[in-house]
Amino acid sequence: MSSPSGPYKLVTVNTAPDRAKRLIGRVVEDVKDKYTIIHAGNAASIEEVKSVVEEHQPNVLFTASMWTPEEAQQIIAIAKGVVGEDLKTFSLPQGLQVNKGPDAVVEYIKENLPSLLG
Repeated sequence: MSSPSGPYKLVTVNTAPDRAKRLIGRVVEDVKDKYTIIHAGNAASIEEVKSVVEEHQPNVLFTASMWTPEEAQQIIAIAKGVVGEDLKTFSLPQGLQVNKGPDAVVEYIKENLPSLLG
């Protein structure tokens, strides 16, 4: 068995930091045999993105499902402005958490990790 790839330092952008921590914690646990993911921090608003990204210097950033596609693009642009174009980014579809619940969010992230992290 090969060792997990990573470590990947992840920053989330979610207005509910506790929920972000809980859901990412589930993902990290479920994929630990394939990927080592460290949830370094969370920005609870667009205004916090620059300082959180500067502080943690992530190589992966997730935007949560409360953001519109336009807001997610803005968040990604801010983050890439800090750490560069190599930042891997992933945006959850708007409304996923509200419409389908936390299990759907966890599954959606897990399904998309291979294409994101390689």
